[in-house]
Amino acid sequence: MSTRDDSTIRAGRVELLQGTLDLLILQTLLLGPAHGHAITKAIERSSDDVLQVEQGSLYPALHRLIKRGWIAFDHGTSENNRRAKYYRLTPKGRKQLDVETSKWETLSRAIARILRPA
Repeated sequence: MSTRDDSTIRAGRVELLQGTLDLLILQTLLLGPAHGHAITKAIERSSDDVLQVEQGSLYPALHRLIKRGWIAFDHGTSENNRRAKYYRLTPKGRKQLDVETSKWETLSRAIARILRPA
């Protein structure tokens, strides 16, 4: 599936809201440093393979998060002995994860109220 912007995640054929990928990356890195492929696989595994992250979406998102100071990286060696960037959450990113999680919870409660009126 082609992407229209740098924050698209495939969920079936549904494109998720902008910023969702940022939230998922920050949450994934809360568990510890990871290289890009591991981040993608963690998101897919955690969503029971409902969410499929395209490389063309992941790496621009990682660069955006670095630019904002929410994540940083160190060079290392991957499991298959290749050079890789290991991304990690910064203290600023940890705070932003709390902000983004709160926004997401507020949004999802509002949508649920619309979909399931009392």
